[in-house]
Amino acid sequence: MASGWAPDGAVQDQINDSIIDAVRLARARLPTGPGEIHCQDCGEEIPVARRKAMPGARTCVACQTTHDSTPAMSGYNRRGSKDSQLK
Repeated sequence: MASGWAPDGAVQDQINDSIIDAVRLARARLPTGPGEIHCQDCGEEIPVARRKAMPGARTCVACQTTHDSTPAMSGYNRRGSKDSQLK
């Protein structure tokens, strides 16, 4: 149900666009090029299995898990509510 000037499905379109942007951002953050043999953060050797599974890997599994635990936002605010604009 649309309200005001918004067409039917406008909210779903915003949700879809936010998801598409988040996927593009995640893909852009994937490592490219040759990977490392030793972790850039802790210096430990990156296991061969990880280097084969993730060719551009630059960190070991433990350090990557730490990086991944911090939330990443897509950076776009498509919602019009005041609450979302206060963040």
